[in-house]
Amino acid sequence: MRRRLWSVPLIILLTAAGSPAVAFAEDRTTTTEPLPLERLFDNHAVSDDARPGEADFDGAGNSVSSQDLGAAGWQPGRRLDIDSVSLRWPHRQPGSPDNVVADGQRVRMRGVGNAVSLLVAGTSRSGLPGGDVTGSGTVEYWDGSRSTYSLSAPDWRGGPLATKGVALPHVNTRSGGQLAEKAKLYAVTVPVERGRQIRSLTLPADAGPESDLHVFAASVRREETGWTGSWTTSSAGYTTVGPWQNQTLRLVVHTSAGGSRTRIRLANTFASAPVEIGHASVVVQQEGASGRGRPVPLRFDGRAGVVMPAGAHAVSDPVGFQVPPDTNLLVSIHLPGPVAAAPVHSEAIQRSYVSANGSGDRTQDTQGGAYTGSLGVWPFLTGVDVRGGPGSVVTFGDSITDGVRSTEGANLRWPDVLSRRLRAQQEVPRYGVLNHGISANRVTSDRYPGDGVSSDTGGVSGLHRLERDVLAQTNAHTVVVFEGINDVRWGATAEQVVAGLKTIAQRAKERGLRVVGGTLTPCEGYKDCSPEVEAKRSAVNAFIRDSGGTYDAVLDFDAAVRDPARPQRMLPAYDSGDHLHPGDAGLKAMADSVDLKKLVP
Repeated sequence: MRRRLWSVPLIILLTAAGSPAVAFAEDRTTTTEPLPLERLFDNHAVSDDARPGEADFDGAGNSVSSQDLGAAGWQPGRRLDIDSVSLRWPHRQPGSPDNVVADGQRVRMRGVGNAVSLLVAGTSRSGLPGGDVTGSGTVEYWDGSRSTYSLSAPDWRGGPLATKGVALPHVNTRSGGQLAEKAKLYAVTVPVERGRQIRSLTLPADAGPESDLHVFAASVRREETGWTGSWTTSSAGYTTVGPWQNQTLRLVVHTSAGGSRTRIRLANTFASAPVEIGHASVVVQQEGASGRGRPVPLRFDGRAGVVMPAGAHAVSDPVGFQVPPDTNLLVSIHLPGPVAAAPVHSEAIQRSYVSANGSGDRTQDTQGGAYTGSLGVWPFLTGVDVRGGPGSVVTFGDSITDGVRSTEGANLRWPDVLSRRLRAQQEVPRYGVLNHGISANRVTSDRYPGDGVSSDTGGVSGLHRLERDVLAQTNAHTVVVFEGINDVRWGATAEQVVAGLKTIAQRAKERGLRVVGGTLTPCEGYKDCSPEVEAKRSAVNAFIRDSGGTYDAVLDFDAAVRDPARPQRMLPAYDSGDHLHPGDAGLKAMADSVDLKKLVP
C-alpha cells in the first residue's frame, strides 16, 4: 500500500525581541474531526484546453476538459440532481484542486437517508484505461454507531457507458493534445442505516500502487416518506426526435395513487448536452389533448423553467393540485428548442400529443386544438408524485411488465390492474404502483449501450439501471423483479441470469427494500423459444421458487398463465397471439394472482 505523506506547514513567529520562534500548524488532514469534502481536495482533475499541464488527474498527465464539462452543463458550482440526490460539482476553476484521492479521510456529512451518493471515478497510474477501483469504508452516526460499505468506482477511461453520470468526448493530455475517447464520471451510492443521523463518511483506504479512487462530491439521499410515487417510466434509450423547435409536448400518463399535492420528475438521462424546459403544467385529461379545466403551472426552484445538465434530472416544486387515482393526466412541457434527440420510453402504449413547430408555449391551453401531432413515446417525463400516502411498489421487468400487446390507451398492463386491486381493498396499504418495465430489456447485458443517439430503446441492463429505476424511486418499499426471459432467449445461461437476479436482490435489500421475485412465463410457439430456451427458463424458475432466501416472497406468474395441459406454453385464452406476451386477459390473470400481503415489508 502506498503511504500518503501529508505536508506540515511551518510558521515563523517573531518574538518581541525580534528573534524567530517556530510553531507547527495542525495539518487539517490529520485532525480527528471530519471535514467538509472540499477541504480535503488534493488532486487536479480538470484543465482548460489551452493549459492542459495545469491538471494531472491520473498521475500520467491526463485530465478532464473544462470546455467539455461546460458543454455538458457541468459548470463549476452547478447542482447536479442524479438518482434523486442533489450533488454539487466542485466550485473550482480549471487547474485547482477539485477532488480527493480516497485514503481513509473522514468526510463531514449531515442528514438521515437511505444512501450516501458520491460522484467518483477511478484512475490507473499507468495513464491507460483501467478497471474498477474498489475499497471499503465506514459510515459513522451521531449515536456513536457505525456501518461499513463497499465502494466501486469505474475507471474514467475504461469504465462502462451504461452507468456513467456523464460522458465527455475528449481526454486532455499534458502535451496539449486531446485523445478522442470518452472521459466518464460516475454517481454511485453506498448503503446507510435508515433512520440514523449521519455524522461522517470515512473514505476507503489507498487503493494501492496501481490505481486511485477519486471523489468529487458526496451527499445524503434523504428519505421522502411524505410522498408516494403515482406514475413513472424508465428512460429506455436516447433517440432522434422532431426536431422540435419552440414546441410543447402534452404527455398522457395514468396515475395509480392520488393526492392533494403533486410534483413531476423530468430527466435528461443518457444525454451529452443540457436541455431547457421553458414551462410545464399538469391537468386532468378531459379528452384527447384537452384538459378538464385550466392547467396548473409548475415551477422549478421558484422559476418557470429549468435547464437540465447532461445526465441529470429535475423535480418540480410541489403544487396544490388534486390528483385523482386511476386517472389520466396531461403533463405539458414547453421546449424552447431546438431539440433533435431525447431520452424516451418507447413503448408508451398510449397516444400523447405535440404542438406544431414554432407554436411556442401551449402549456396553459385548456383545449387541445394547438396539438396537431401525436406521439407514441414518453420523452423527458419520468415520474409523477403525490403528497402523502403509504409509499410505492416498483415493478421491474421487460416487455410483459411494459404492457406490450395490451390494448393501447386502456391501461391494462398488469401493474395497472394490480394498482386497481390495491385501491379497491383495505387490508394492506394502498401503495402507488410504479412501472419500470422496458421492452426487450435484459438482466445481464445492455441493449442500448448507455450513450449516444440510437434507434435501440431496449434500455441498459437491469443490473445497470437498478439504481435509477428502483433504488432512487420515491418512497419505494417493495420491488417486484420479473425479468430474464429475454436473457435466456438471447444467449445467456441460466446460471448467468440467476447470478444477476441475486445481485439485484442483494443490492435492493441493502437499501432496505422488500424483494419479491416473479417466475418467468412460458413462451413455446414464439419464434426463438426453443427447447433449449425452455430448459433455461425452467432452471431460472426453479431458483426463483426456492431461492434460499434471495427473495422475501415469490409471485408465480408462470403458474398463473401457463396451459396446464402443456405447461411450456401459455394458455390460449391468455395469449396475445404471439405466444410470448400475454394479452389483456393474461395480464389481468397475472395481477389477480398476486397475494397482496406479499408486497408488504
